[in-house]
Amino acid sequence: MKSLVAVISAVTLTVFATPSFAAEIPFNQAQYDATIAAGKPVAVVFHADWCPTCRAQAPLLKELSQAPEFKGLTLFVANFDTEKTLKQSLGVTKQSTVVVFKGGKETARSTGDTQQASLAALLHHAIS
Repeated sequence: MKSLVAVISAVTLTVFATPSFAAEIPFNQAQYDATIAAGKPVAVVFHADWCPTCRAQAPLLKELSQAPEFKGLTLFVANFDTEKTLKQSLGVTKQSTVVVFKGGKETARSTGDTQQASLAALLHHAIS
């Protein structure tokens, strides 16, 4: 019985003590506008399910977004095929493009990158 209580306590402590990591969320225009207007760190990735580069990027960006150093960064995943207005407003012409914002302004962008180290460096433009 004591070991059960200890396990439950450990699990509860782990769940509630876990720091808040970056949010990776599907693109939503209202949330995006509010986050940009607030000057919060943002990255938008233009993903297409049919794109092999996008499929290679996805797990890397997800892992990076969960790293403590990117706490507070919002990573919006925009559908390359359907978010035509967003693509046009940001001048994005290719899938697998990541656009990074800090203080409401674009600070960096990359297309086709599938290297974790360079993607991490790209995301750092939003927080440093």
